[in-house]
Amino acid sequence: MAAGALVRVGRGRYTLPEVAEAPARAHALGGTLSLTSAALHHGWEVLHAPEQPHVLVPRKRRVAPARRAGVVLHRGDLEPADRDGIATSKLLTVTQCLRRLPDDEALAVADSALRAGESALLEVAVDRVQGPGSARVRAIAAAARSSAANPFESALRAIALTVVGLSVEPQVVISSPHVWARPDLVDERLLMVLEAESFEWHGNRAGFRKDVRRYTLLVAEGWTVLRFTWEDVVLRPEWVRRVLARAVRHANTRTQLAAGPGAAA
Repeated sequence: MAAGALVRVGRGRYTLPEVAEAPARAHALGGTLSLTSAALHHGWEVLHAPEQPHVLVPRKRRVAPARRAGVVLHRGDLEPADRDGIATSKLLTVTQCLRRLPDDEALAVADSALRAGESALLEVAVDRVQGPGSARVRAIAAAARSSAANPFESALRAIALTVVGLSVEPQVVISSPHVWARPDLVDERLLMVLEAESFEWHGNRAGFRKDVRRYTLLVAEGWTVLRFTWEDVVLRPEWVRRVLARAVRHANTRTQLAAGPGAAA
């Protein structure tokens, strides 16, 4: 905060300066915050905080090039119910995010909304959505989970959802006489664990040691443990997808071998 890298916007709430300035930019254009800018305004987490605020203005409003500098300009006409102060309403925000954002970002917003207790909101969005992209809104809403821990984990799950034969759920407890763990993502059928690994999360040597022991014990119990960094999940999603697909093939082969020669029949 002293260096200006973070700004306090409320009790216990801090954000980036560009996010804190977003309402002022929208006011200056007579517009409304939308998409991830609106999601942040409503207190939801996003995978990527926008470097420039998303601002929605009426379709026929003329905005000089000099005035639109520093914002991502969108056009659309809103009804009074579509606004919530300087931002689009929660309902319109979640609908637009699920309809228009990439899958990983859309799922991160949907998960965040559920964590904030907005399950009824997603149900209304699914019931009311119409037109192009409606099927996508319904699919992402169906995949959303309140148990998802953070947007990074949501992004990894978005990739996992595209891998045939892989069915993961977030924060599933694994318990046995030898190990207790609650990994980020778990496929109980394949005995597969996916971890969204943040360097900062370990915090110290003790935290790192605890994680290493937990992973070792999981492998000793027969689980496959796959660990992915933020850079790989966000910047190399196709590589992550290929790794997951290979791991699923190997897991299925092990399952068939363990079942014996007559299993396939």
